[in-house]
Amino acid sequence: MTDKREAKEKANFMYRYDMHVHSAEGSACGRDCAADMVRAFAAAGYAGFVLTDHSCCGNSAAPRDWPWERRIRVYEQAYQSAAEAGRALDFDVLFGWEHHYGHGKEALTYGIDIDFLLKNPDIPGLTLAEYAGRVRAAGGYVALAHPYRVRDYIDASVQPQPEAVDGVEVYNDANRPEENRAALRLAESCGLGMVSGSDAHSAAERVGTAGLAFARRIRANAELVAALRAGEGKLIVRGEILPLPGDFSVSP
Repeated sequence: MTDKREAKEKANFMYRYDMHVHSAEGSACGRDCAADMVRAFAAAGYAGFVLTDHSCCGNSAAPRDWPWERRIRVYEQAYQSAAEAGRALDFDVLFGWEHHYGHGKEALTYGIDIDFLLKNPDIPGLTLAEYAGRVRAAGGYVALAHPYRVRDYIDASVQPQPEAVDGVEVYNDANRPEENRAALRLAESCGLGMVSGSDAHSAAERVGTAGLAFARRIRANAELVAALRAGEGKLIVRGEILPLPGDFSVSP
């Protein structure tokens, strides 16, 4: 970061990071490449994002009949493309993924890397608790993604498992307001961490609507996990930084 931009960001106090972003390289439903996603978020004033493409168990761009390593390399290539674009713009790109653990249910995963995925080819057969335990042992963090989303592909009879995770995505810009409010109540009642994400699949939609705002740059996975566990991030909801975690007054 240039001295001029550093001074400006410090004056504004907050560095914005979207916690839920997809790319066309890693997600079958992604509509823009990872580099274009970086450019869009940088133009919106964000300091970075976590690239959370759909896991091999979900709506992945990697064919399911490929060997595990070949599938994981798809995510590596998406991340490297985003990171290269980020370096040119002084924009932080962190690796994550949106793990599908069954019944249309997903969990955002932070603090892991390609090596972790390569060493755990049995991930598709793990329960959420088993998966989260391995992520946690590796220094990572797991948050339920849009736990009360109602869609045809999601089995609503399967309840969230807050006891297995570290946090909850309490605001997802692709959700209905009542779905987000239910997620917020879950996080508050269980004393879990809170994250916010745009769930952007395109550089033309939802960019700048969500995320976490930190008082410092987050340049590495370990820094992100430490910040999440310390509750440092302020929620960004509909483009606004909330003064308090549970204040959804800017949401309709």
